[in-house]
Amino acid sequence: MRLVVGRIGRAHGIRGDVAVDVRTDDPAERFAVGSVLATDPAPTGPLTVAATKVHSGKLLVRFEGIADRDAAEELRGTLLLVDSEDLPPIDDPDEFHDHELIGLAAVTTGGEAVGTVDNVLHHAQDLLVVATPDGRELLVPFVAALVPEVDTAGGRIVLDPPPGLLDLAD
Repeated sequence: MRLVVGRIGRAHGIRGDVAVDVRTDDPAERFAVGSVLATDPAPTGPLTVAATKVHSGKLLVRFEGIADRDAAEELRGTLLLVDSEDLPPIDDPDEFHDHELIGLAAVTTGGEAVGTVDNVLHHAQDLLVVATPDGRELLVPFVAALVPEVDTAGGRIVLDPPPGLLDLAD
């Protein structure tokens, strides 16, 4: 599975640097010099990171073969991708990559099917977006009290919702 780690924004300067909208928790590793990133659209890449720096809170990246502003501007809007198989495993058994959670069946502690994890949102609180069979979306805070079991190998998560959280009767 390909995961988006960034999106190329506008060109910066005249030497081919671009601003990158970072969409990864580890930009230092994903955008390290020498890293090769797949792209969407595919014909644009792959792109190899030649240099990085932070300027005014923005990550600026220069790619090999992109030597001027015009070439950099042609990359605008390109998504930068990595293969999920290339990500190192997480040592903490209570932490997960988003792609490991998406697609898991969600069931209650009583065994009642709720739906499928469709997305993971990272705001002040991590939220699981569970798509129900009837087309609704449920937002479930991703905390141990409400999600006591995550079984990625078994393809399911177990929810222990307080009354009203899921409104399964509606």
